[in-house]
Amino acid sequence: MQQAVFRAVQEGSEASPVYWVMNALATVIACYGLLANSPAVVIGAMVVAMLLGPISGVALGLNEGDAQLLKVALRTLIGGIVWILAIAMAVGFIHRDIPLTGEILSRTDARLFDLIIALAGGAAGAIAVLSPKVGTAIVGVAVATALVPPLAVTGMLLARAEFALTGGAILLAFTNIVAIQLAFSAVFWVGGYRRITSFGEFGFFAFVRRALPSIALVVVLAAVFGLQLHRAIARSLFESKAHAVLSRHFESVPGSHLIDVRFAAANGTTTIAAVVRGTVAPSAEAVGAAQRDIPPPPDGTKVALRVRFVEALIMTPQGRLLADDKGGDDIGR
Repeated sequence: MQQAVFRAVQEGSEASPVYWVMNALATVIACYGLLANSPAVVIGAMVVAMLLGPISGVALGLNEGDAQLLKVALRTLIGGIVWILAIAMAVGFIHRDIPLTGEILSRTDARLFDLIIALAGGAAGAIAVLSPKVGTAIVGVAVATALVPPLAVTGMLLARAEFALTGGAILLAFTNIVAIQLAFSAVFWVGGYRRITSFGEFGFFAFVRRALPSIALVVVLAAVFGLQLHRAIARSLFESKAHAVLSRHFESVPGSHLIDVRFAAANGTTTIAAVVRGTVAPSAEAVGAAQRDIPPPPDGTKVALRVRFVEALIMTPQGRLLADDKGGDDIGR
């Protein structure tokens, strides 16, 4: 069984004509699915791609200490990535006039959740390789889900010279590649695919030593993304509390309603732009009181509240309905 798996991984690590054709088709499908903002089409590209072979080859080459297998797998994987980027750039040049879609923008921000998904997807893919009872479709989905779309996004954004967004897409693709490879190595090691099989000093620690670069990268990425997640949660809580404070202050005035609140941080100041609709404009004192009650932002910036007042005129057959008229407060809610 192990020899059969080893031979299959070796064959999958070699660049064949089918490898190039299938990855080209997957890239074209992914690019047009992204441009059309169609998740279903992007999923189709995930199934077509053939990036599993070289990733499993890198993992097995590290576990077995097989320098030749590792060299071939790395060459095939890097070649496949460059191939995908080149095709995506060509599609990006052709369709530079199409606006960036939500499917594209969603793959320009690497997060901790993406790292966890890649680890789980890589583990599922490795189990599918080792177990004949698991269909091969899950393998393509597990790997291509994490690789082809962000690589396609990277190529199209490079064609548009959107370098700020490109950095996020590259980071997402890199994160997924490293996490998937590490998950494959770990599952292969547990499954007995390692040069030294003892669990002592020359077994487990040998595996850790060979996988140390991947482990270190995953730990660093997890720390960075964890800090990013912590900041995002803190920011979300701050915005929620600020919104509650503004609602309490401005909606306590009869006939007034808080319509919108937006936040922008720049030059050491978090500017809060609030839109209030009503019949009586809030005073400067009321705005100052609301600003003082807003909790400090988690990034240490100071708060600057700006209120835009939109006057509401409520008309009846008898004329304008004043704010202190009975029933006036309930109209327009």
